[in-house]
Amino acid sequence: MARNVLVTLFDDVDTLDFCGPMEVFAITGQRATGLVPFAVTTVAERRSPAITTRSGLWITPYYTFADAIQADILIIPGGLGARHERKNPLMVNFIRQQAKNAEIVLSICTGALLLGATGLLDGLSATTHHGALEELAAIAPQCTVVDGQRYVDNGQVITSAGITAGLDAALYVVQRLLGVATARETASHMEYVWEPVEQ
Repeated sequence: MARNVLVTLFDDVDTLDFCGPMEVFAITGQRATGLVPFAVTTVAERRSPAITTRSGLWITPYYTFADAIQADILIIPGGLGARHERKNPLMVNFIRQQAKNAEIVLSICTGALLLGATGLLDGLSATTHHGALEELAAIAPQCTVVDGQRYVDNGQVITSAGITAGLDAALYVVQRLLGVATARETASHMEYVWEPVEQ
């Protein structure tokens, strides 16, 4: 059974924050084995009008909060919109509800601010974009904010630093779930320079 990867979208999301990890999960395993270990899809509060990313890309999500499937892996990207969405009770509640049964919750960049607003980072260590570390500490005072790491793994909750660190974190999740050889193959297919961590 493929794991459901649910990518959460909102206006002013950073495009690479969600597209990078989305591509990692979408192509994993398919080239080498033909298997599809991840079923990747998108969700947002609304389907229309389309979500507009920070770079001006229009995205129509597959699911809305009202009809979304349960995620095995929930991805929370960042961007300017994350700062607004952390005050949106519908977004915050959606993340909380999904996290109850998700195997992994992965934030990219300032997506950690959204996780902080939900309380999911309380008692954990977390990172985010270097320009938002103090902001995260203010939003989630019961979280230990970490500087200088590409990603921080707490088990269920994984946070990553700015933008391209999301690629590293997504590949790390692939490594954790499917092994280092599969993660290496995915990185190679993307022509992305990545080194696994010892587990």
